[in-house]
Amino acid sequence: MTHKLRVGIVGGTGMVGQRFIELLDQHPWFEVTTIAASSKSAGRTYEESVQGRWKLACPIPEEVKNIVVLDASKVEEVASQVDFIFCAVDMPKDQIKALEEAYAKTGTPVISNNSAHRWTPDIPMVIPEINPQHIEVIAAQRKRLGTSTGFIAVKPNCSIQSYVPALNALLDFKPTQVVASTYQAISGAGKNFTDWPEMLDNVIPYIGGEEEKSEQEPLRIWGHIDNGQIIKASAPLITTQCIRVPVTDGHLATVFASFENKPSKDEILERWLKFKGRPQELELPSAPKQFITYFEEDNRPQTKLDRDIERGMGVSVGRLREDSIYDYKFVGLSHNTLRGAAGGAVLIAELLKAEGYIQAK
Repeated sequence: MTHKLRVGIVGGTGMVGQRFIELLDQHPWFEVTTIAASSKSAGRTYEESVQGRWKLACPIPEEVKNIVVLDASKVEEVASQVDFIFCAVDMPKDQIKALEEAYAKTGTPVISNNSAHRWTPDIPMVIPEINPQHIEVIAAQRKRLGTSTGFIAVKPNCSIQSYVPALNALLDFKPTQVVASTYQAISGAGKNFTDWPEMLDNVIPYIGGEEEKSEQEPLRIWGHIDNGQIIKASAPLITTQCIRVPVTDGHLATVFASFENKPSKDEILERWLKFKGRPQELELPSAPKQFITYFEEDNRPQTKLDRDIERGMGVSVGRLREDSIYDYKFVGLSHNTLRGAAGGAVLIAELLKAEGYIQAK
């Protein structure tokens, strides 16, 4: 690829926006040329706008330090300078919906990290290894928005990626009931321990809206397209609890599952080992070579040790065993700001580029 696509990051000063900056530094296909944020940040260089607020361990990449931040609400100005955008704004949902549709209507593809459009019927919510076929609904969305090139695609909730991939590999055994408890890092709230000292030596057994997302979004991922809309699956029945724990990054899940056709343990392990998706077939730059890694050790996966597997884009599983009430139980782990947020969105963009949905303007 000789010419990189020009990328805009709308909401580039927050934690997820900063992850986009980090991940796109030296990306082989994409180059950050534009950063937009609230009017409070607009007019300053990126380095100035995140001074004292840069949350990542790596330094700010040199290539973006002197980019002057634009006002995200000036849609035409931002859109004129990019081939597509990543959106990670912190705004009320109705405002996010309107903003993302405004960008799409300029003919600009929008890859969203936000939850606002996850249930819009003609907007695909994608885990690229699991439901890449859902991007076909973009044709219906474009008709609704009145654009031939613009569209919106969204990334699902970060917590479900700790257990949905493992279950997805077993779908042909027809899971019927799933109980999942997720233990979620504080970066999922856009914070670190400096911002949130109350989380030190503490666990909070509630994350607003998270359980509803964790129970329903997998069903949309496993749904099908009918008449230009994504219809969610009716099974399995999923119930969850979502808990905030004093961990910087990484969402861990404990999972119980029953199946209509109960597999053997060896069959499950074989499915996890061999599972590949469209990103692996296409050898996309951000795709993990091994999507699901199983640990035989009783004390793995561990958040601190294993969240960065496959550059944070892989999923770790362990402690698979039969259960006295359900068929099986296991533990899953994913990196919430890499696979679960910015990295997952970058992988979606790579898939859309490879499949011809994102092109240079």
